[in-house]
Amino acid sequence: MNSDGAQVPPAFEEALLSLRGLRQRPEVRLEEVPAPTRIAPYALALTAEVNPTAEPETLLGSGRFVVLHDPEGQSAWNGTFRVIVMARARLEDELGADPLLGEVGWAWLTDALASAGAGYHSLSGTVTRVLSESFGGLVLRDQDVEIEVRASWSPNTTDLGPHLMAWTQLTSSASGLEPLPDGVTALTPRR
Repeated sequence: MNSDGAQVPPAFEEALLSLRGLRQRPEVRLEEVPAPTRIAPYALALTAEVNPTAEPETLLGSGRFVVLHDPEGQSAWNGTFRVIVMARARLEDELGADPLLGEVGWAWLTDALASAGAGYHSLSGTVTRVLSESFGGLVLRDQDVEIEVRASWSPNTTDLGPHLMAWTQLTSSASGLEPLPDGVTALTPRR
């Protein structure tokens, strides 16, 4: 049921079930968080942290994955589902000045969608670079360079597993993790 007590539509339930049990890289930790409530009647939100350890100082990047569903459809979506993603990571200082950084960030997304086999349409988004320089009492801090990729698209089917995989691949790429070779699946270490 949604927050109004209405029964969950079968298409949304099918979409949610397609996200279960997908194996992620061990550096990527997913967590379900409260979803936006005003954009669509049905929604799911996940966050990710890309971190090779559990220590906060080794955090490489983060992101957000949102699935929206409106059984009536929305004209801006050209459909009844919309996937909204964000990936953010710190970069090495010299990358902040690269004039192709935006194109590279967008290619991380489109390449991830293609390699995951995520069928989509109506793709749009932005790539933002943030350069922070410190002054005064903070002068001892190094400058920070961050990249943030924000995008949304409409999936072609209710099988959203490939879309989740594409987003985690995007977040991993932005965070500086090397892509896994074709046919290799990352295994989570036993604890």
